[in-house]
Amino acid sequence: MNLLRAATTVGSYTAVSRIFRLIREILLSHVLGASVITDAFVVAFKFPNFFRRFFAEGAFHAAFVPQFAGKLVDSEFSSGQKAAQALAQNVFSCLAWFLFFFVVLVEVATPYLIPILAPGFTTTPERMELAITFTRITFPYILFISLSALLAGVLNSLDRFAAAAATPVLLNLMMIAGLGLYIPLNMEPGIAVCWSVFLAGIVQFVWLYQACRRVHFRFWLTWPSLTQDVKKVLKIMLPGTIGAGVMQINLFIDMMLASLLPTGSLSYLYYADRLNHLPLSIFGVAIGTALLPSLSRYWRQGDHHQAHHNQNLALEFALQLTIPAATGLIVLSYPLIDLVFGHGHFTHQDVQATAPVLAAFALGLPAYVAGKVFATTFFACEDTKTPVQVAIVCILVNFCLNLLFIPFFKHIGMALATSAAAWINTFILALLLKQRGLFHFSYSLMNSTFRIGAASLLMGGILYFGQKQWSFLELQSVFKILGIVGWVGFGATLYLILGYSFGIRPLQRIKLLS
Repeated sequence: MNLLRAATTVGSYTAVSRIFRLIREILLSHVLGASVITDAFVVAFKFPNFFRRFFAEGAFHAAFVPQFAGKLVDSEFSSGQKAAQALAQNVFSCLAWFLFFFVVLVEVATPYLIPILAPGFTTTPERMELAITFTRITFPYILFISLSALLAGVLNSLDRFAAAAATPVLLNLMMIAGLGLYIPLNMEPGIAVCWSVFLAGIVQFVWLYQACRRVHFRFWLTWPSLTQDVKKVLKIMLPGTIGAGVMQINLFIDMMLASLLPTGSLSYLYYADRLNHLPLSIFGVAIGTALLPSLSRYWRQGDHHQAHHNQNLALEFALQLTIPAATGLIVLSYPLIDLVFGHGHFTHQDVQATAPVLAAFALGLPAYVAGKVFATTFFACEDTKTPVQVAIVCILVNFCLNLLFIPFFKHIGMALATSAAAWINTFILALLLKQRGLFHFSYSLMNSTFRIGAASLLMGGILYFGQKQWSFLELQSVFKILGIVGWVGFGATLYLILGYSFGIRPLQRIKLLS
C-alpha cells in the first residue's frame, strides 16, 4: 500500500468535503438564520450523530477493520477472502437488525426523549414540536451511515480509499440541494433540509454498496449469527464504546444546558463551532494520522529518544498551525462571521451574538490539537483507559464551568467552558505522560512555543488595530468579501514573515514529520 498516495486521496476528498460543508452552513444560515427552526434542526441533526461514535465511527471502526484485514492476509488468498466475506456479512446483518429495532424504538419514544435532550424546549412549545418532527425524519440516518461505515472499512482494508473518502461530500451535496430546492418542492425549509439528511444516508449507502460490488464483496440482509469472530469484534469494541460514551455525555450535557438559554443560543453555538471546526478537523486529523504509526513503531522498538523527538516535532508543528489560527479567529471573529453567515435571515444581531462565541471557541484550538498529540501517545502505547478517565474528569470540569460562566456570559460562557476544559484535559494528559517518562518538554519545544506565541501576538495586534481603521462591515457585497479575504491573507502572510524572522520554520517540520 502506498501510504502517501492513500493519504493524498483521503486528504483531497476531506478538503473538498470541508469546502462543501462550509457552503452548506452558509446556505443554512441564509435560509434559516438563528431562529426557532434552526434550534430545532440543530437538535435533530446532532441526535443521530451522537450515535455515530458507537455504530459508525471510532469504536466500531477500530474493532472491525483490524479483524477484517486480518482475515484477508490468510496464507491462501481465496480462503482469506472467504473468511473476510463471512465476517463482514455476519457483522453487517447484526448491525442492520440491531439498528433497525433501535431506530423504531427511538421513533416511538421521540416525544419523551427530546424533553430530556433539550429540556429548555418545554418552555417554547413550537421548538419542542419542531424538534420532535425533525428528529423523526433525521434519526433513520444512523442506520444507513453505520452500514456505510462498515462498507467503508471493507474498502479501506482492500486499499480502495477514494469511494469511502468521497462519502461525506454526498451528505453536504444533498443538504445543499435540500436548502436550494425547498421552494420548487413547495416544502418548509426545515422539513426539506431534514429530509435531505435522511436521503443522504441512503445515497451514501448505495454509493459504497456499489463500490463493494465492484471488488466482489456483496452483502445480503440475513438473520444474524453471533459467531466467535463477531463476538471478538464486539469485545474489542467495548472499551472504545465506553470512551465514545463519555464524550457523548459531554455533548448531551452541553445541549441540555444550551436549550435552557434564550432562543437562538443553540444556533449561535452551532454556527461558531462549525467555523472553528475547520482548522480543528484538518490539523487534528492530519497530525494524529501522521504521528500514530511512527510512535507505535518506536515505542515497540524501545527507541524512546526517537519517540520523544517525533512527539515534540508533532507538538511543535501543531502549535505552529493552531496558535496563529486561533489568534486570527479571535481578532477577526466579527468580520469572519459576518462574511460567512451575515446574510439572508442571519441578521446583524445574530452576527454580534455569534462572533464572541467563535472567539471563545478559538481560545481552545491549540489545546484541542495538542491534546490529540498526547492522546495519540497513549494509544501508541496501547493504553486506551487513561484518556477515557481523564475525559470523565474533564466532563465534570466542563459542567461546573458551564454553571459558573452561563449566569454571566450566557451562550458565550458555554464556549469559554469548552475551551477551558480542553486546556485542562491537555495539561492532565501531558502531566501523566511526563510522570510515566513518555513525554519530555524539550528546550527546543519551549523556545519554539515562545517564538510562535510572540509572532502570533504581534500579528494579532497589527490585525486588531488595522481593522479598527477600516470597517469591513460598511462595505457592500463583493467589496466586503474582497476586503475580509484580503485581510485574512494579509494576516497569514504577516505571520509567515514574522515567523521566519523569529526563526520559525513550518515547512521544515513538515519534512521532518514525513
